[in-house]
Amino acid sequence: MSREYVLVINPGSTSTKVALFAGEENVLQKNLTHSPEELSKFDKITDQFDYRKDMIIDWMKAEGYAIDQLKAVVGRGGLLKPMPSGTYKVTDAMIEDLKIGVQGDHASNLGGIIARSIAELCGVESYIVDPVAVDEFHEVARISGIPQIKRRSLLHALNIRAISIGLADEMNKSLQEMNLVVAHLGGGISVVPLEKGKMIDANNANEMGPFSPERTGGLPVGDLLKMVFSGDYTPQDMKSKLRGKGGLVAYLGTNDVREVQAKIDAGDAKAKLVLDAMCYQIAKEIGMMATVLKGKVDGVVLTGGIAYSNYVTDTITEMVDYIATVYVRPGEDEMKALNEGVMRVENGREMPKIYENEVN
Repeated sequence: MSREYVLVINPGSTSTKVALFAGEENVLQKNLTHSPEELSKFDKITDQFDYRKDMIIDWMKAEGYAIDQLKAVVGRGGLLKPMPSGTYKVTDAMIEDLKIGVQGDHASNLGGIIARSIAELCGVESYIVDPVAVDEFHEVARISGIPQIKRRSLLHALNIRAISIGLADEMNKSLQEMNLVVAHLGGGISVVPLEKGKMIDANNANEMGPFSPERTGGLPVGDLLKMVFSGDYTPQDMKSKLRGKGGLVAYLGTNDVREVQAKIDAGDAKAKLVLDAMCYQIAKEIGMMATVLKGKVDGVVLTGGIAYSNYVTDTITEMVDYIATVYVRPGEDEMKALNEGVMRVENGREMPKIYENEVN
């Protein structure tokens, strides 16, 4: 039986996305859903390992595929120790840290664990690619202004790097030859300067930068403190306001830019002002990250789900195209990006990295 498929595994909180790739072609994809009742049986997310793994193998069998047809397995990277970008072999040290949850207990931690287990069943290699733990910050970028708080690298690393590599290929260049500013526009917004392929800074999309469809981004600290200590809000109230009920949701009652666009088309002046303000803040953040690159920018890239909105991309482009050519690459295909990470190793474009050799 020929080995021609890469199995891609992307665990989420209530589902596991799975796909089989033959080269660049996505042959088969499924979103395996998990009910709250099923998940309530497990104390920790990583305890769900056998349950989710068996479900994936059963899915393959039901679709007529055998694990002996796999040539590699790749999982979504989890909350590991801070690490450089790249495609990593899943090792014993990585598995240990994923199970412990060195930076938190999150569904993505299951990606590498399940990938390794299935790969061992059929004697092939297992990988993760550009996990959320990617950290390539310059040390100066970590200083916050108060010693007790360090700026952290939390960004949409998988999509940002995949889109950047794709753009470099279009331009017949290596990513290591280029400087880019990439804005990932989704439920959270990450604006990242890439210097010769390294993501050297970023706003923490949960706490800083532009407001987004459901997050506040950076806020006036004094006024925020007044709200926190007013007695009018519980700690959970404030957390919800900052993430989940902030941004467009707070102003307009929706996190869907398409709905906001419809309001604007119907003459809603408030909707236009708020969406323009989000675009304004994104453009300001892009300008700031261009400064990090000392103005030497080969391109500005707008990606993520919101980049499907011509209104948003046109508004931002008008403000930032003086910096460099703006490239719009809408959407976020994590499954494709994970497969591409394996392909770069297979075709020799990148050497696979070993986790324990890359972290402190």
